[in-house]
Amino acid sequence: MIIRQNALLFPIRDKSNKEQAFNAMLLRNKALIWHICSDYSLGKAWKVEDCMQEVIVSLWRYFDTFEGRSSERTWIYRVATNTMLMLRRKDSRYPTTEQIEAHGELNNMSGEAIDDNCQLLRQLISGLPEENGMIIRAHLDGFSYKEIAEMTDLTEGAVAMRIARTKQQLKELFEKEIQK
Repeated sequence: MIIRQNALLFPIRDKSNKEQAFNAMLLRNKALIWHICSDYSLGKAWKVEDCMQEVIVSLWRYFDTFEGRSSERTWIYRVATNTMLMLRRKDSRYPTTEQIEAHGELNNMSGEAIDDNCQLLRQLISGLPEENGMIIRAHLDGFSYKEIAEMTDLTEGAVAMRIARTKQQLKELFEKEIQK
């Protein structure tokens, strides 16, 4: 018997079906959730685990609101990203790019280590306005313009324009950091 991916989600009539559907959804999307949490936590393992717990709680809280108009993956990305942005705003201890630079934690970019470049890119993205950061992360994660438009309530054209402008902005910021 072939079951469509979202078939377990509709209808959710009793608590055991809801829990079963939710757990199945988490299993299918565990890597996506981890990736989002890792990205927003700048790869700090202890913070990723805390963030994953917060995202799972948010997903459970809003699980009944998922209507299936977008893909499960798109809905999870939106809820997880919004949860991470809320946590970032709430957590006054979250370092900004300026604080990281002030403490000398940014590596002197010599181009020799890809991991250093990825870390710098994550830090630069974290310094972007929230919505632009979400859009560029979704783009880098392989979401289509249409899916990103659904997540952000923008048109596909507006998404394409923001991605192009944000890429240019990141390129300029990246080049400045490398020259330091």
